[in-house]
Amino acid sequence: MTMGATYAESASAQIGGRLRGAVGRVTGGRLSLDQLVGGDHPITTSLEHARWAVDSLDNFTPRESKRSMLQLQRTPNGGFVLQPGYWEMHTQSYCLKAGTHGPGGGDGYLFAPTAGPAEDAVTTILRNSVNHPEIEQSKIQTLLWAIIARAKFEDLSPEHKATAARLLTPAQLTRLNRSALDLVPGDEMGALMNRVPGPLRQIVEAENQLRRMVTDPGASFAEMERVAVLAGAVGMGPGSRAVPSGRWSLHPDGYYVRYIPQGYSYTVTQLWVPQGSPAVGKEYDPATHIAVPGNTSRQRLVQSGRAHQGH
Repeated sequence: MTMGATYAESASAQIGGRLRGAVGRVTGGRLSLDQLVGGDHPITTSLEHARWAVDSLDNFTPRESKRSMLQLQRTPNGGFVLQPGYWEMHTQSYCLKAGTHGPGGGDGYLFAPTAGPAEDAVTTILRNSVNHPEIEQSKIQTLLWAIIARAKFEDLSPEHKATAARLLTPAQLTRLNRSALDLVPGDEMGALMNRVPGPLRQIVEAENQLRRMVTDPGASFAEMERVAVLAGAVGMGPGSRAVPSGRWSLHPDGYYVRYIPQGYSYTVTQLWVPQGSPAVGKEYDPATHIAVPGNTSRQRLVQSGRAHQGH
């Protein structure tokens, strides 16, 4: 275990101890720590799950000519049937960690699989979005923020409800409602935030604000974005790893993948499938890929099979 990981676990335990008492005192027991910041978070993928980095290929570029991934055969999931070669796609990507900073500072990203109680809903939204190009990227991002903020989908604004009904099944919507949290009133949240350490405070506060905003027909996407995606410089978060931009990960299916974000909503994704690779003929399903930053202060970016506008 690395010193960084040990520090992160120690910091997490200390934060948990302080928060457990704070939440109970402030909310009168109506919310538990685990509900607010704990293990039942909708998406649990984190840096510790990014176990496939290939440090030895830093600065490596495949010899094959780079080709567009859109030339590959598509799958019903909106993915791609892999063939040997060096492939690239400019993709629509999405923030899955509100209250953190967007990509930047030369920080690299690694592959980790989508995991957590809301894995099915998040993956379904991204897969189905490929067959609904008329749905704007901002509306899909709003649904994903509603999920990670644990908003009640039955309380979403009419516009967001309509989008959700096109991308999710009634059973999935019911499950999301069951796992939702109530809004913490402003005065209670303010008292709670005074007791929450800085990095975690940003996330808890952002999620609570998003729970309110996604139910408000008057809240604009730009306002939600300012809450969810922080601007400006940021230092390395607890448990971070030094990951250079463009580091490859070796997917368990046998292909190499790397992510070069151009912003939280736009990622250049590159795949390398060597001749004779066991990955040939298998599916690359972007909806199951989260690009996890080496710097834990930055956004997790879930990928999609939708091309970024202009590409």
